[in-house]
Amino acid sequence: MFSIGDFARLGLVSVRMLRHYDAIGLLRPAHVDPVTGYRSYQAAQLSRLNRIVAIKDLGFTLEQVRAILDEKVSAEELHGMVRLRRAQLEAQISADLARLRGVEARLRTIEREGHMRTAEVVLKSLGPVRVAQLAARAASYEGEHIGPVIQPLFREVCRRVEAASLRVTGPGIAYYEEEGDGSVMVHACLPVAVGDGDVGDVEVVDLPRVETAATIIHHGSMEQVGPTFQALAHWIEENGYRSSGLAREVSLHCPDNLDEWVTELQIEVTAT
Repeated sequence: MFSIGDFARLGLVSVRMLRHYDAIGLLRPAHVDPVTGYRSYQAAQLSRLNRIVAIKDLGFTLEQVRAILDEKVSAEELHGMVRLRRAQLEAQISADLARLRGVEARLRTIEREGHMRTAEVVLKSLGPVRVAQLAARAASYEGEHIGPVIQPLFREVCRRVEAASLRVTGPGIAYYEEEGDGSVMVHACLPVAVGDGDVGDVEVVDLPRVETAATIIHHGSMEQVGPTFQALAHWIEENGYRSSGLAREVSLHCPDNLDEWVTELQIEVTAT
């Protein structure tokens, strides 16, 4: 038997924590001296203590810990819970970092206000293009919602086009359609040489002609696209045009280094 102090040291927890676990019935001492009230523990109880701490540190409340322990969770099941929690935490970290990068991009946009270059905007017509596409819904048009949807979509459409042995005839195109509930339908497309009808597991459609589009080249990651979009917006307004719908994004150069990406932004416009 071990005193509460010795047991706390062996279990790498505090005496205060052991007293709390006793008070709520989560880990009772093996023996309590009826005269002194001193608590004593057995080495076998370290097993339950280990489970309590592990499950609690996964983010569960002590009440949830009790329920889980009552179901006699095995070590293998605990490993599974750890893997799941790890995935959740990694996803949260990724989302937080993306949000931070978005804030930094906004700050750079603010710093460049009044100094945006609009001379690089080109007005042109866009011919119709036949594409193989996949689509999925994003919660909104915000970058933190678009990125996690468009990236796997492009990987999958590339895989399916290759599996169908389709000949790709141009750079990838992304376009977006606003839904009534504020969400956005995201389309990842590859221009292909193919006849009418769907092929394999991809939808083949014709993107319509755009009579007039204001276009600008963005250099760098799409997470940093804000200043380029805003330069385009200033040009559209200053030159007497009105935008129609969301931009198309044409991926002209997509190396592994996102800072080296080259993307053309295309927004359909009409004269005001």
